[in-house]
Amino acid sequence: MRSDVASLPGSPERPNEDWATVTLPASGCGGTVVLLDGVTPPAGDDGCVHTVPWFTARLGGALTELSASRPDMPLSGVLSLAIRRTADAHRDTCDLSHVRTPQATVVLARWNETSVEHLVLSDSVLLLESPDGAVRAVLDDRLDRVPAEVLRSLAATDRLRNREGGFFTAAADPAVAERAVTGTTPRAEVRALAALTDGASRWVDLFAEGDWTDCFGVLREEGPHGLLHRVRTLEAADERAGGVRRWKRHDDATAACVELPGG
Repeated sequence: MRSDVASLPGSPERPNEDWATVTLPASGCGGTVVLLDGVTPPAGDDGCVHTVPWFTARLGGALTELSASRPDMPLSGVLSLAIRRTADAHRDTCDLSHVRTPQATVVLARWNETSVEHLVLSDSVLLLESPDGAVRAVLDDRLDRVPAEVLRSLAATDRLRNREGGFFTAAADPAVAERAVTGTTPRAEVRALAALTDGASRWVDLFAEGDWTDCFGVLREEGPHGLLHRVRTLEAADERAGGVRRWKRHDDATAACVELPGG
């Protein structure tokens, strides 16, 4: 198995709120990918004394341990327990009922000799490449269904955050794990996979430089760092041209790519 991970902060003045890792179990058979995109809160109270990087490190660490050590547990159960563990670590000091309590998008993938399991929650992306080169994107598109004019209002966005009819992220409620997009693919049908935060997936879904197959081609030829460099170049050109495509001109961007054994 070969793996490569790269991450760039959206701004040198702010800490990177993304988190990613690729792990192998002690047996050497199978593995896991965990990728989180911490949700940057607007200025003001969020009920928590901790930072978003603290939250993503705690949640990411729990997801990594559980997804590797509990192969008997479905990924939705792994996410539920990891959220509970993370909430327990700060429920005595923080108001976890606050709508803006630290939260993150989630991509989980786990494979063994027979299957590849996946879980996606919110707007990070998982790409599965088949032996013939076809690429399937696993997406949770609920945030994309929210009109842009609604997302420009903090109050309106808060009313949809982790609510039916809105969108879901991993925050403090373990039950949100049941809202994730999950599935299983036969191992023989996956030769490689990649996980992208929305700061990296901009190459496709914001700047329209290619489709998901083209994106995987960039990852294979140039690695995750090459894809992130392309995104930053596009962002800089858009800024010089006076374009305003999103409320963040530059976002934390992370990509993880894994070539499975025999792929």
